[in-house]
Amino acid sequence: MSGRGTPAIRVLERAGVLYVVHEYDAGAPLPVAASPRDRRVGYGDRTATALGIDPARIHKTLVASVDGRLVAALVSVDRELDLKALAAAAGGRRAEMADPSAAERSTGYVVGGISPFGQRRQLPTIVDTGALAHATILVSGGRRGLQVELAPAEVVRLTRATVAPIAR
Repeated sequence: MSGRGTPAIRVLERAGVLYVVHEYDAGAPLPVAASPRDRRVGYGDRTATALGIDPARIHKTLVASVDGRLVAALVSVDRELDLKALAAAAGGRRAEMADPSAAERSTGYVVGGISPFGQRRQLPTIVDTGALAHATILVSGGRRGLQVELAPAEVVRLTRATVAPIAR
């Protein structure tokens, strides 16, 4: 399946945004952690390794529940989401990671391929301030193995995101 058929890509095309598609084998083996103390290796590490791109430029879309309502949070794959900071940025008191099935139902995407664009129901979005330090960042194009590279300001504009320090 071509990435051009995803709802995320269609949103970018309709908006006339400049973007670059990066595809890779999402089934490739995960990199091995250098030591047991290293953080868990996951989709972001696989993406950075497969594309040879600095992990600080690749942003994962995480779905969390803030006081019972779902929100999308974008943080670089080399950082972790700070749930307390997310709750504050979303105007709430408490945040926790959403159940994966709830995230998939709400967005219409599978975990590991959730895009900030073209969600079934557009979630309120918070982008970590670190994203703005880069001329371009990569976010999911709507399926595993598909990333789109674009200016972080376009991500903020198209998702009507709030920008806040939500990574640690």
